Amino acid sequence: MGSRHNSRSLDALKGTILKTARAWAIKETAAELWDFTSWSRAKRAWLRWYGWAIRSRLEPVKKVARMVKSHLVGILNAVVTGITNAMAEGGINSAIQRIKYNARGYRNRANFRTAIYFHLGGLDLYPRPAAAHSKA
Repeated sequence: MGSRHNSRSLDALKGTILKTARAWAIKETAAELWDFTSWSRAKRAWLRWYGWAIRSRLEPVKKVARMVKSHLVGILNAVVTGITNAMAEGGINSAIQRIKYNARGYRNRANFRTAIYFHLGGLDLYPRPAAAHSKA
C-alpha cells in the first residue's frame, strides 16, 4: 500500500513540476519580447507567444494570454516606442497619497473615494459668469 501511495505522490509531484516549468518558460519568453524595435516583428513574436500560452493547458497562463491579446496594440506601442504610462500613474498615485495624508484618514472607503474624485476629477467648481444681454 505504501509503495503505491508513494508512486501516486511522485506522479502528482512530477505533474506539478512540469506545469510549473512550462509556466516559467512561457513567462521568461514573454519577458524577452520587450526588446523589439520593429512593429511587425514584435507583433509576430507576441502572437507566436500568445499561441503557445493558449495551448499550454494552464488556465492562469491562458487568462493572461487573453488579456495580452486584448491589449496587444497598446503593448506593441510600448514595445516599439518604449513609452509607458508610468510617469502619469506615479503622479496620480502620489496625489492620492497626499490626499490621504492631508485628511489624516477617512471614516470609510466611500469617503476616501469621494475625496479622490473631488480633488483629481478635473471638475470646474466655479460658476460661469452670466452672458451679457444686449438689446439690439
